[in-house]
Amino acid sequence: MYNQFFGLDKTPFNLTPDPEFLYLTTQHREALAGLTYAILARKGFVVLTGIAGTGKTTLLTRILEHLPESRIRSSVIVNPTLTPSEFLEATLLDFGFEDIPPSKAQRIAILQSLLWSGHREGKITALIVDEAHKLSLEVLEEIRLLGNFESANEKLLQIVLLGQSELDDLLNRENLRQFKQRISLRLAIEPLSGTEIEKYIQFRWMKAGGSAAPFSADAIAAIGQASQGVPRVINVLCDNTLMHAFGEESASVELRHVLAVCREMQFADPLPKGGMAVAEAPAPAPAGEALPMKTLERCGIVATKPSLLARLAGKLRFMQRTETA
Repeated sequence: MYNQFFGLDKTPFNLTPDPEFLYLTTQHREALAGLTYAILARKGFVVLTGIAGTGKTTLLTRILEHLPESRIRSSVIVNPTLTPSEFLEATLLDFGFEDIPPSKAQRIAILQSLLWSGHREGKITALIVDEAHKLSLEVLEEIRLLGNFESANEKLLQIVLLGQSELDDLLNRENLRQFKQRISLRLAIEPLSGTEIEKYIQFRWMKAGGSAAPFSADAIAAIGQASQGVPRVINVLCDNTLMHAFGEESASVELRHVLAVCREMQFADPLPKGGMAVAEAPAPAPAGEALPMKTLERCGIVATKPSLLARLAGKLRFMQRTETA
């Protein structure tokens, strides 16, 4: 909704894993290179971990987009809270099979045939599991056994596990030592540093069609503290602060906007380093005529304070009158 006001072509801080908006820090580049190498070199098991919201799924999307389709066929499991039987079924379904037999032996035979045919054709077959920290011990054992498919000199199935930091703890358990021994590469992504946060915001702003991101230094410092460097949280804060600024017709996002959003989203109020005084949020604008929530939702508006909704509703009515004039 604020895109036109700030001169943007698209929304800069969406929560979807759009690879176009992937900001590559040094560690992201290393993870991207490591995952790509492990798949193309047929290394078997590779693990990528990081706390929630650090960009693992976006990185995966980027990799899948850039791997050569003529050489790669993949099955991607995004919800691994399945039984071993369901996991094998989901794997085959995402590989393109429709008539899945009920027998586990027959399912494994289908997968084995797929792997050997791919090997003969010079293709790489990859199984990618997102949210892998949610895997049960039984499914992890099933995945370990799938990794046993191999020729004399290479693995037939490349298995990529992406998960939150709990996945490291899970794989370090004594009863999973056989699984851990098969992992050829372990990678990790950490939250953004203070200097990376400002570059991240500027990068996404420019990708959306803007020039200089309209965030004051105090606002960026507060966003950094409130988000702890987690990109997903940065996106939430930036998107909501831009709505606040738009509702006030402010050309820039200031500290007061960040503080207001932190209160609405129930984050702890961040204080910029140096102990600067906390700016008060502006007084609420007149309530005005309320718009139906569905209309606001269609515009991508999610907010909790009626004063902000009222200001945005007024903006939306103005935009509607402008478009019909």
